[in-house]
Amino acid sequence: MADAPLQHPDADKLTGMEHEKQYDFQLPEKYFYKSEKGLNARVIEKISYFKGEPQWMLDFRLKALDIAIKKGAPKWGPDLSGLDFDDIYFYIRPQEKQGTTKSWDDIPEEVRNTYQRLGIPEAEQKVLAGVGAQYESEMVYHNLKEEWEKQGVIFLDTDTGLKEHPEIFKEYFATVVPPEDNYYAAVNSAVWSGGSFVYVPAGVEVDVPLQAYFLLNAQQIGQFERTLIIVEPGAKAHYIEGCTAPTYDSDSFHSGVIEIIAKENSNVRYSTIQNWSHNVYNLVTQRAMVYDNASMGWLDGNLGSKVTMKYPSCYLVGPGAHGEVLSIAFAGDGQHQDAGAKVIHAAPNTTSSVVSKSISKGEGTSSYRGLVQIHEGATNAKSNVECDALLLDETSKTNTYPYIEINEKSAHVGHEATVSKLNEEQIFYLQSRGLAEDEAMALIVRGFLEPVAKELPLEYAVELNRLIELEMEGSVG
Repeated sequence: MADAPLQHPDADKLTGMEHEKQYDFQLPEKYFYKSEKGLNARVIEKISYFKGEPQWMLDFRLKALDIAIKKGAPKWGPDLSGLDFDDIYFYIRPQEKQGTTKSWDDIPEEVRNTYQRLGIPEAEQKVLAGVGAQYESEMVYHNLKEEWEKQGVIFLDTDTGLKEHPEIFKEYFATVVPPEDNYYAAVNSAVWSGGSFVYVPAGVEVDVPLQAYFLLNAQQIGQFERTLIIVEPGAKAHYIEGCTAPTYDSDSFHSGVIEIIAKENSNVRYSTIQNWSHNVYNLVTQRAMVYDNASMGWLDGNLGSKVTMKYPSCYLVGPGAHGEVLSIAFAGDGQHQDAGAKVIHAAPNTTSSVVSKSISKGEGTSSYRGLVQIHEGATNAKSNVECDALLLDETSKTNTYPYIEINEKSAHVGHEATVSKLNEEQIFYLQSRGLAEDEAMALIVRGFLEPVAKELPLEYAVELNRLIELEMEGSVG
C-alpha cells in the first residue's frame, strides 16, 4: 500500500526466513485504558462511557450483545475453535484524549514510530485526498484536504462522525448491515470502535483515494472498526484501506463491518489490501446497497491472517445498478482464506461481475464461497463469475463453493471455475532466460493476479507485488 504501509520498510531487501520479520514491529503496551478480557455488558458500558455516546447507541450495543448470544458462532466454514472470546481484550484506548488529531506530531510518540515504520508519513506526502489511521480500538490520526472539505466532503473517524453529524449517522448506521445479519456483525455492533465515516455530497467527484490504515499492536486484542460510507447521487469516491499486525504467540481477532450506500448514478470503489500476521482471525462483513444506475466496485486482497472469512456484497436494488467484485487470496502454511462474493439482483437491468483469484502454498487452504441471487422481477439481469485457483505445490488445497439462485427467466448468468498448478514448462523457459526458479515462480504468480492487480493505482499494484514476493519466499525446495 502506497510505499509500504503494509510491510517492513526494508522488506524488499529481506531473504529467506528473514521475511517473517516484516511483522516484528510491536511496541511496549502503554495504554490509557485496557478493558477486562471477555465480552459482556460491563465492557460495552465502559466503551460507551469513554466515548461519551448518546443513550441510543448504548441501547443499540446492548441489544446487539443479546443478539450475538442468541445467534452463537457459525457452524460452517473454516475452523474457528481456537478463537476464545474469554481470552480477548475487546477494547483498548491508546490515549486519554478522545477523537482524532489532524497533526501527525500531536499523536503519541510510540504510535507515531510504529506508523513511520509502516510508511504512512511517506504516503501522506503524496497527493492524497485524506488519510486516517487506527491504532488498536481508536482512530488516532486524520487529515483531509481543504479542497474537499469546502465541497462538503466528510472524512472522519466513525466516533467523531457520530458526534459531529448525528442526523446523517443515525439515518444510515446499521441499515446495510444490522446486528441481526450474522453473529460477527452482532459482535461488532456491540463493541465497535473506530473506523471511517465518509459522506460525499451530490455531484462531488473525489478524484484521488481516501485512505485509512488499521494496526493491531497488543496481544490478544480484538479490533472492531465500523466504516460507514454514504455517496450521494451523481457523486464519485474511491476508499482504500490497509491492515496489518505484528506477530505474537497468542491469537488476535479482527471483525470489521463496512456499510456503503451508493445512491443514484454514483460511482463508488472500495479497495483493501489486508496483510494481517498469521495469528489473526479476520472475520469481516462488507456490504453495499447500490441504487438506480449506480456502480459499486470491491477490490479485496487477503494475504495474511490465520483464518479469513470475508465476502464483499453488492445488493443491486435500483434499476441499472452495477456491482463488481475483484478478489485475491493467498494462503500459506497454516492459513485458511475463505473469501468470495455475494451479489443480489433485486431490480431490472442490473449487472454484476465477480473475478476471484486464489493461490495456495504449503499447508495453506484457499476457498471461494460465492452467492449470485436473482430475484423474481429482476428482468434482464446479467451476472458472470470467474473463479481461478493456483496451487504452488502438492500439499496445498483449494475449494470452490458457488451458489446460484435464479428466480427470473430472463436472467443471463455465467460461471467459470479453473484450478491449475505451476507450469513446469513455463518455469523452465523463464529459467532459460536467466531467471532463478523462485523469481520465475513469482513472475508466473504475478501474471496470474494481473487481471485484478491492474485495477489498483500504480503504487498499490507495486506494493501488492512486493507482498506476493514475500509470501512466495521459501516456495522452492
